[in-house]
Order: sequence, then C-alpha cells, then structure tokens
Amino acid sequence: MEAQSSSEVLQAFATLVHAGIDDERIDLLRAALTFARVEYPQLDPTPYVQQVEEIAHRVESRIDDPGEPSQCIAALNHVLFDEEMFRGNTADYYNPRNSFINDVLDRRLGIPITLALLYMEVGRRAGFQLFGVGMPGHFMLKHYDIDGRSFFIDAFERGSVLSEDDCKRKIESIHAGQITLRPEFLMIVTRRQMLTRMLNNLRTIYLSRRDFRRAVNVVDLILVIYPRSPEDVKQRAALRYNLHDYKGALADFEEYVKMAPDASDVDEIRQTALGIRRSMAMMN
Repeated sequence: MEAQSSSEVLQAFATLVHAGIDDERIDLLRAALTFARVEYPQLDPTPYVQQVEEIAHRVESRIDDPGEPSQCIAALNHVLFDEEMFRGNTADYYNPRNSFINDVLDRRLGIPITLALLYMEVGRRAGFQLFGVGMPGHFMLKHYDIDGRSFFIDAFERGSVLSEDDCKRKIESIHAGQITLRPEFLMIVTRRQMLTRMLNNLRTIYLSRRDFRRAVNVVDLILVIYPRSPEDVKQRAALRYNLHDYKGALADFEEYVKMAPDASDVDEIRQTALGIRRSMAMMN
C-alpha cells in the first residue's frame, strides 16, 4: 500500500476508534471494513453495511418476541446459515481473506471472530444484544437474558448454544488438554479488544509468510488503537528495519526505550538504535 493511501486508511480508522469515543459506541462493522483497506485500498464500505442491514431486516421480520432469546437465535441461524450459507472456513483457516469482513461477506466464509462479528452486528440491528468472548484459540459470543443469566453462542458452529461446561470441553479439545478453562477466558471483551484480536490474527499470518510490508501496515493499525504499546512499537521497529526503513526503525527503537526504560532488553535495544544511527551517518 502506498504511503499516501496508508495514511488515509490510518486516519479513517482513527476517526472510528480514537480514545475519545466510548467503546460501546464504536461502529465495529465500519471499523473492520476500514482496516480491510490495507488490503483493498479502494474498498467502499457502504454496500457491505447495506448488505448487513438487509440481512438484519430479514432476521428481525422472523422475530415475534425480541425478548425471547431462543427465537432470536433461531432467526439469526436460519437467515445466516440456512439462507445466506455463511460457514467456517475449515479447509483454508489461515487464509488472510477470512479476517477481512468484506471477503467474509463476499465469499460466505470466515473464522470464529469474523463470523462472530457478523452475527453480533446482525443481531444488534435486529434488537438482540451480544458481546464478544475471546477464549484462547476460539472466539465466542455471550448473551445475558432478562434475569442476568448468560449463555454462549458459537458462530463458527452455525450458531450453536453452549453452556459454561460446553466451553470448558471446547477449550480442552482445542488445546489437547494443555489449557483448562479459567473464569477470565469467558469474560466479555471490548470492541477495541475485538478489533485488535482480528488485527493480531492478520499480523500472525503475514509474519508466518514473511510478508513484512503487510505486517507493518497491520501493526500501524494496532498502534492506532493502543498507541502506548511498547511491544508493538518494538515490533514495528524490527519490521521497518527488515524493510530497510532505517529512519523509521530508529525512531521506533528510540521510542521503545523511552516507553519502557525498565524493560529487560532496553540496553540491547539502545545499542541497536546506536548501531542504526551510525550506519545511517556513514550512508550520508
């Protein structure tokens, strides 16, 4: 992505997620469509928003009593999975297209967090409130009924309803018994945390492919949400260095030293920055 278009995407994303916006007021769908512009610079979010609203209208038309969760879930599941044929992409799980909500809408394929986002946004528009739950290795949804009781929904599994015991079995299955359920695994996450998790998924995929240019664009977006994250600043420095952006790498390494003066690797990073500065002086 060219520098100018990259700057435009970062600015548009910041407008939607900046610290002055209450988390619950963040437009999750538009924010996800905006960060998709790192891959699709000319992407127009409006047709995708309209598509989600049209789906939500059909869901709402099937609900007689919005206060009855089972009816809302049945309507969501019928429209999303029977009529629209959304499904989890088990065959090509680590394809980055599974993380871009426009691709999910175009292909009807996604991973747990993007299908959860779609389910959540359709549900919200149809009057059914849902929250994200970021379990390790799997993303779920949570609903509180009128009495304050909660249950879970797995959008990756066609909207199946799960109890806490079901979640315990799921996490043990995913991690082959190496991780057991802890209460914090079932806590709801903020919208900013949900967007960050989607971006972290993309970062992991791009790093595994050694696609540093796309990875640095993703880290830029993460730093829009959490600008004071030392680890992300340090990683962007390393990525910029690998892309021969020595000036950017130096700025980030020096910023990391200021942000985390007591970090265990701060002396090593300080020496790295000094080495880059000397190399740059020799180039001039």
